[in-house]
Amino acid sequence: MGSDSALSAAPTDSGWNRELLIRDGAERPRRSWRKLMRPAATVPSSRRRGKRTRFNKVEARYGYAFISLWLVGFLVFQLWPLLSVFYHSFTRYDVFSPPKWVGLGNYERMFTGDPLMWKSLWNTTYIVLVSVPVRLAISLGIAVLLNQRLRAVGVFRAIFYLPMMVPVAATAVLFAWLLNAQIGVFNYFLNAVGLSSVNWLISEEWSKTSIILVTMWRIGEPIVLFLAGLQLIPDELYAASQIDGAGGWQRFRHVTLPLLTPTTFMLIVLESIETFQSFVWSFAMTNGGPLNSSLVYVQYIYIRAFRDFRIGYASALSVVLFIVVLLFTLVLFRWSKFWVHSEHQG
Repeated sequence: MGSDSALSAAPTDSGWNRELLIRDGAERPRRSWRKLMRPAATVPSSRRRGKRTRFNKVEARYGYAFISLWLVGFLVFQLWPLLSVFYHSFTRYDVFSPPKWVGLGNYERMFTGDPLMWKSLWNTTYIVLVSVPVRLAISLGIAVLLNQRLRAVGVFRAIFYLPMMVPVAATAVLFAWLLNAQIGVFNYFLNAVGLSSVNWLISEEWSKTSIILVTMWRIGEPIVLFLAGLQLIPDELYAASQIDGAGGWQRFRHVTLPLLTPTTFMLIVLESIETFQSFVWSFAMTNGGPLNSSLVYVQYIYIRAFRDFRIGYASALSVVLFIVVLLFTLVLFRWSKFWVHSEHQG
């Protein structure tokens, strides 16, 4: 009976509850089988959890200490100005008097009574749509050449990147002299080969084109990024396509271009945003002229804010630029689904 009673009192799955084991008429506590399976020297989970919590708190304090300078800079110089711009876009503010709430008055005046806003927005959009594709096409061609296994190719890579080390303002002033209609070097060479001079910076037909041409000087960054993308393409793909009889153009079209589409898309987005925000080229070379033919949008914001002291109106212009760039970027991302090659597409 004693053994039968012991069998009938088999433990059940009752967590950490203590059970009674009846053996030979005596009663003594028996641990649950889960407790028996635990190593005897294991530290209780509550103590481990407490140590882990204290360690995480110390680690978090050090983390916040390391990023504190960046965090202060972000809050003071980025987040606060951004929120301030949105607020002042609904006010009339001239720096010398407190802001006065006008609601949507700035936006209404902008869209219905400011043709110069539309002019500057069109000039900026034109420069983006023309300069970005041309710059990237030239950069890709040079990157393909610099990707060849040639002697002293590193020297040529450095030469093409050197213009990126020169400040944009200095480059703009230099090219303003080179493109001068009377004493410019460009017109000197045109006259030397029998061509007539061009009014690069003082004619409405050539002002935007001149700015676009000058921006081609700073293509070092796209070249470097294209080079990085080219070097990620496996040589086996080129070898296999060559065995199949593909020529140089076919390898470039069916191997290089598809595998470079992620890099190309990234550069299109970055270069477009940068060109929308460009200011120095127009300001230093043409000052927006002649007849506002090269006035870009950011320069127009600068004029309204720091020449006319219409901070509220300039803030509204900035908000519109933010929305335009955001929508343009979203369109690019939507468009990328149809042509950007991904390794996960099978």
